[in-house]
Amino acid sequence: MIYFKSLSLNGQYIKSTHKVPLLMVLCFLQVPFIFGQNQTFENYAQKIGGSSLSIEMIAIPSGTFNMGSDDEMARDDEKPAHQVAINQFYMSKYEVTWDLYNLFLNRTSDDGTTTPKGDDVNMQVDAVAGATIPYVDMSLGMGTGKDLPVGNVTQYAASKFCEWLSAKTGYFYRLPTEAEWEYAARAGSTTAYFFGDNKDELNAYAWFYNNSENTYHKIGQKKPNTWGLYDMYGNVSEWTLDQYVPEIYKQRGNSTKNPLEKPTKEYSRTVRGGSYYDYPEDLRSAARMASSEKWKKRDPQFPKSKWWNTDAPFVGFRIVRQVDPPVNEDFTYYWIK
Repeated sequence: MIYFKSLSLNGQYIKSTHKVPLLMVLCFLQVPFIFGQNQTFENYAQKIGGSSLSIEMIAIPSGTFNMGSDDEMARDDEKPAHQVAINQFYMSKYEVTWDLYNLFLNRTSDDGTTTPKGDDVNMQVDAVAGATIPYVDMSLGMGTGKDLPVGNVTQYAASKFCEWLSAKTGYFYRLPTEAEWEYAARAGSTTAYFFGDNKDELNAYAWFYNNSENTYHKIGQKKPNTWGLYDMYGNVSEWTLDQYVPEIYKQRGNSTKNPLEKPTKEYSRTVRGGSYYDYPEDLRSAARMASSEKWKKRDPQFPKSKWWNTDAPFVGFRIVRQVDPPVNEDFTYYWIK
């Protein structure tokens, strides 16, 4: 343990006649927790070279929570509630928008070199596969303008966006696991919603069937949860990394750590949060949804595109950054193929 008698940090000076543990002083000064080489675990904005856009990232602390639900509204695939431990990670403050996704789609910013790169990921951006550009309106008339959430993208496409962003920035980005998503949505709560159990209060926090007028809306217009994440409920549902396994909670013991059901087949994958199209019970923190082949019923690509759904404008995504990234050869375990 490191001790000191005097210390100056951020303009604050402390002097003591007794030796005091350094960690105690850092907590007293409210200095951000330091991990790794010259890194702090705090909110930040990820700039995207070659563009004026950035992605705001929220620092989500490590902890344990009861995943799932045993209450009267719970469905069979949410039972039983079981304890899960989650490592700290970063999650995007908002859902990924069309203007952000279009950078990946059009690849106009790939030559940008204005942003310093991290050293988590060492790969060339031109090594990342590019999405097919559709010739129909993938928003189905709801718009692709500034600050509108992207929709109708497959889990594969959302994952490739993460791979592209990782190559551009040098930091390891991916989709959240189902457990990470629920942990972040709950933000320490144990109730049906992060604000309590009364669904009548949902209007202040989410766009859903009762108030959306059957369309998604600009991000960040409703109140966030206590960790500062917007639109965790409603607007568009959000992809996670996991295969949808209806009985998986029954197969887990208590004290599971960082669970991930690695996908082995295309259907079904897990979607969370509910959307503008859904009822209040579908927006609960524990509510789960399985992807469906019907989401590609009307497809502009022949053969069917692995990049686009055409009947699921209500499904989008947000991203996470892993604090302790895997070694290079394990990245593709998280970038869905």
